[in-house]
Amino acid sequence: MKSTAPAGPAPSPEPSVPVGPVVPAASAAPTASATSAAPAIPATPTGPAEPPVAIGRIPLLDVRPVVDRGRWPAKAVVGEMFEVSATVFREGHDAVAANVVLRDPEGRTGPWTPMRELAPGTDRWGATVSAGKAGHWTYTVEAWGDPISTWRRHAGIKIPAGIDTELVLEEGARLHERAATGVPKSKGRRDVLLAAADALRDTARPASARLAAALTPEVDGILARHPLRELVTSSEPLPLKVERERALYGSWYEFFPRSEGTPDQPHGTFRTAAERLPAIARMGFDVVYLPPIHPIGGTFRKGPNNTLSAGPQDVGVPWAIGSAEGGHDAVHPDLGTIDDFDAFVSRAAREGMEIALDFALQCSPDHPWVQKHPDWFHHRPDGTIAYAENPPKKYQDIYPIAFDKDMPGLVQETLRVLRYWMSHGVRIFRVDNPHTKPVVFWERVIADINRTDPDVIFLAEAFTRPAMMHTLAKTGFQQSYTYFTWRNTKQELTEYLTELSGEAAAYMRPNFFVNTPDILHEFLQHGGRPAFELRAVLAATLSPTWGVYSGFELCENAPVRPGSEEYLDSEKYQLRPRDWESAEREGRSLAPLLGRLNAIRRRSPALRQLRDIHFHHTDQESVIAYSKSVPDSGEDKSTTDGRGSNTVVVVVNLDPHHTQEATVSLDMPQLGLDWHESVPVRDELTGETFYWGRANYVRLEPGHRPAHILTVLRPSSPQIGGSPTI
Repeated sequence: MKSTAPAGPAPSPEPSVPVGPVVPAASAAPTASATSAAPAIPATPTGPAEPPVAIGRIPLLDVRPVVDRGRWPAKAVVGEMFEVSATVFREGHDAVAANVVLRDPEGRTGPWTPMRELAPGTDRWGATVSAGKAGHWTYTVEAWGDPISTWRRHAGIKIPAGIDTELVLEEGARLHERAATGVPKSKGRRDVLLAAADALRDTARPASARLAAALTPEVDGILARHPLRELVTSSEPLPLKVERERALYGSWYEFFPRSEGTPDQPHGTFRTAAERLPAIARMGFDVVYLPPIHPIGGTFRKGPNNTLSAGPQDVGVPWAIGSAEGGHDAVHPDLGTIDDFDAFVSRAAREGMEIALDFALQCSPDHPWVQKHPDWFHHRPDGTIAYAENPPKKYQDIYPIAFDKDMPGLVQETLRVLRYWMSHGVRIFRVDNPHTKPVVFWERVIADINRTDPDVIFLAEAFTRPAMMHTLAKTGFQQSYTYFTWRNTKQELTEYLTELSGEAAAYMRPNFFVNTPDILHEFLQHGGRPAFELRAVLAATLSPTWGVYSGFELCENAPVRPGSEEYLDSEKYQLRPRDWESAEREGRSLAPLLGRLNAIRRRSPALRQLRDIHFHHTDQESVIAYSKSVPDSGEDKSTTDGRGSNTVVVVVNLDPHHTQEATVSLDMPQLGLDWHESVPVRDELTGETFYWGRANYVRLEPGHRPAHILTVLRPSSPQIGGSPTI
């Protein structure tokens, strides 16, 4: 509902009269061409050379989004709307204007979008744009003098006062004639401007009427599409990487195929695990993520609950990759064959889901690489290979890789393995612990894969320091795990989402997993079913991509010991069969809620984007309120199926133990509404419709009504009903 600058397909307008070459401005990413655009004046006998000009004729500064001064491209997905902004001003009082020009991967000029001053007096200009296909784009900001707007301002003062009337009107006539030369003759557009020029010179009419003839909506529309531009100054082109929608939006479900066995065959296979796929699809998930499916080493194999004495029946840790049966390009024989895996991938596709495969670049002591490439590992002074450690944790069954001894060889082998799985239908990889490997390694690997297969997506599982997480995202990873699991209060969530949806959104796309096999947060351990419900609502509505690890829908919350985030009887070390049917039949499963959340997300374009999130005031610390919006595309605004504008307001009780009552104070202009308005809103969780305005009372009860997910409707919508909430 919030208005934005139009992003139609109009071509980049040209100045109506010759104004000289476009002058490059200093940009956020200066290059050799930027500094040499205005070369130094050669020395003469009368004095030294002038220094190079570092600013354009119209000052054009601080273009955003930009990632490390253009070192890496900003990111978007096909159809995603994002803001390009810049600081634009000039000397004196003459009017300035600006626009954004997108150029597609073939270098063709795409949508030309006029910019608007974001807040009066700030000199900060912006426009909302989007790219229509995947590939490597560029975007440029052009700033220019706007002589007709300057004339209109002067004429609006002088004509009513009778000051220089004929001179002012003649000046306007000449400007409109100049503008007409830059307008195509078709459809009579040029004639409209020439008629305005004639009217300005028509001395038989009152001066006010002559002026009014140049201020009509028809004239405004033509000048908006074909403005008269002077002193055009362009920023340096900045890179933009546009990827498929799944890089930004999707719902992930993680499960271990080996736990999906039968009474007669406890160890699951791809064939038995495929029977779980329809239930996952019914919950609305888009991506099925599998932990490593490769042979598991026997040396130092871990037993239940991470014990060091595994028995002959213990299945081991999937991340201890490699045995005599093969390494990263092999399938664990207990899961089946590569043909069985292919059938699993095909079954998922028929259910409308993609497969994401874990890629863990580490080895068990039994991996073929240990014998074939001993230089790929760290050796202690006694000649033994060092196992992985993260004190106090020890991983005796895993050898980390020593990258600096043969990085080219490791890059080549990694590419071979990834392309092998790509040939079997995998287009998404969840990369385990990428922060423990050199960043340059991932930059090379991902660039090589995406050069030929730009649809392949990499998710970084990097729970580490911010600098590393952000750099991994900049250098290629399409998605990243986040700190969401550890952000539970209103202040923590507000600050973190403000960070993620701000400048970081130009390169880092969050994936909000509510739990993982490694992370059972104390909030879930002590909050019971209501904690699981509210965390699911938060993850599904705060981030365009979210995920759950199998067992979340059963509210599994027993830690291995007090104070630990490890699960008791963790599925990492043993089979974990579950009775899904009984849980759903008895109403113990959260599957219906997860299905509703994913259905709401699919109907709500606002929930499929990251950059436009706004937090609203509540008078209780345990109640959080926020909204997301996508702008009007000119179609039916009452729908939530991807057409027209869409605004969603979410209110969540963050206290899993107590009912909370609060007043939600909406920032109405942020929703595209006036302060006095009252509008119908539909609760997508219950189907109820209310009227909300500036101040709204809510009562949220854990286990009954943990949240509101409200779609703002048009007053004329036929779906309105129910009682007002004041």
